[in-house]
Amino acid sequence: MHYDYLIAGTGLFGAVFAHEMRARGKKVLLVEKKDHIAGNVYTENVRGINVHVYGAHIFHTSDREVWDYVNRFAEFNHYINSPVAVYRDELYNMPFNMNTFSRMWHIKTPAEAKEIIASQIASLHIDQPVNLEEQALSLVGRDVYEKLVKGYTEKQWGRDCRDLPAFIIKRLPLRFTYDNNYFNDPYQGIPKGGYTRIVEKLLEGCPVQTGISCQDFIEQNERRPESERDSWDKLVYTGMIDEYYGYRYGALEYRSLRFETEDMPEVDNWQGNAVVNYTERSVPYTRIIEHKHFEFGQGQGTVITREYPAEWRRGDEPYYPINDEKNGALYEKYAALAAKEPNVLFGGRLGQYKYYDMDKVIRSALDMVKAQLAG
Repeated sequence: MHYDYLIAGTGLFGAVFAHEMRARGKKVLLVEKKDHIAGNVYTENVRGINVHVYGAHIFHTSDREVWDYVNRFAEFNHYINSPVAVYRDELYNMPFNMNTFSRMWHIKTPAEAKEIIASQIASLHIDQPVNLEEQALSLVGRDVYEKLVKGYTEKQWGRDCRDLPAFIIKRLPLRFTYDNNYFNDPYQGIPKGGYTRIVEKLLEGCPVQTGISCQDFIEQNERRPESERDSWDKLVYTGMIDEYYGYRYGALEYRSLRFETEDMPEVDNWQGNAVVNYTERSVPYTRIIEHKHFEFGQGQGTVITREYPAEWRRGDEPYYPINDEKNGALYEKYAALAAKEPNVLFGGRLGQYKYYDMDKVIRSALDMVKAQLAG
């Protein structure tokens, strides 16, 4: 078969690109190294509970076009992300808002909270923060930093806040209202039935091969007799751009994650909230997800997942690009190579080495479709 596009990856980027191109009469073939479609947004149904296998995915956007687009493929509930944070024997609402400050300092009004924070910041005399710790202290004061920022951040990055650059935290939003809504976006929710169902609909009619990497697929294809080989005009690659180029200039850096999932068929409600953060560094996981609360208690029993940050090494799953100056400069070298290959398109957070929320992935895929059709 001859295809217009070979697409490596069936996550949101690859699935949206494939759907849109097929709708315009293009022939597409997708390959996926995982043994299932949907990449890291994959959800698995356990007794009516849609388990987010690769960590919590909460859809939120200010992009009305993207919101209307995803609602073509799923009905979204009205879930609002309102995590809570555990510090020792204390429980706080997130993001930092009046519920947080009221519990921390036993105060009631925004004026009281602002006074305490301003006083703590002033007492530190930090004019030019030289590391992440000083940057955070200059933004939120000592109490919020020590209880809710320090340990969590050190677990995420695997190093002390004093050893991290200040620019990692540009701002720490303080909300002086009693509002636990984590996101400011007007459109939020969880797809009823899980994210896998969205990708299944996006890929209807598209040939997909799972359990094989793009590199292995191409190598196997080349070993076949010429008359039996598949061919394609362009490759859409959503894997790691540095891996595609054989790490020619060295490996880009990522943070990885490890998940420990526990099925509790006899427990109806384990922690009472979908997301609970653990902010002490001595607690090895950053958060626990109780999946059924994303869909308001639906399903029998419960399933929880502990999320552990991990150093990334080649062969590990790369979750978060480390978008610092060093890696930015290295990525630009790979981007320059990519610019010389008009028939290879790089997409998604790994192909473009950028941390994307789900709506930004979809927007990026739709924009690439438009650019391809216009070109």
